[in-house]
Amino acid sequence: MLKKFLSDKSVFPLDYNTPWEITSRLCEIINQLMQNLDDNYTIDNGVAVHKTATIGHNVTIKAPAILSANSFVGSNSYLRGGIFLAPEAKVGISCEIKTSVLLEGCAVAHFNFVGDSIIGHNVNIEAGAILANHYNERDDDTVFVHWEGERISTGLHKFGSLVGDNCRIGANAVLSPGTLLPPQTIVNRLQLIEQDPL
Repeated sequence: MLKKFLSDKSVFPLDYNTPWEITSRLCEIINQLMQNLDDNYTIDNGVAVHKTATIGHNVTIKAPAILSANSFVGSNSYLRGGIFLAPEAKVGISCEIKTSVLLEGCAVAHFNFVGDSIIGHNVNIEAGAILANHYNERDDDTVFVHWEGERISTGLHKFGSLVGDNCRIGANAVLSPGTLLPPQTIVNRLQLIEQDPL
């Protein structure tokens, strides 16, 4: 379903070849999508909120952002840098979500950071998990991904994870930049996923 969703030009209308091209152009994509939203959305300063979406107290949402039908953002959360919440996507309390797509039925619990990532349908991310988007500890902080035995440069200094449909990420787990999780993957609590070790 994730592949089908990402290839749907009615959802992501711009041409791209890789997931990191989506995140690097997410603000542009969201601004284009916003032009075609119906009357069920209220748009204020570049933030579009569906009439059935729920936003808790003390939430900060920086444009551009789209919060779709029945999406939820818990109190004290911070959304920035281009955000797309699909229908039924949930962000718990005190989370930071940066330049990311959360697809239908995705749930990010609370006290999480998700950076420059695409999260598939029905993914559950438990409390305290981090989807890191930057190699602070490397002199060359370019993010690489590993796919079918090949190490591929994203050409970016910030790219988080591509998380397939129905994955489960345990509490306080860390996904290093450039993580690709196939559908149905289970990440244990406190586990580090490091796909590009030096």
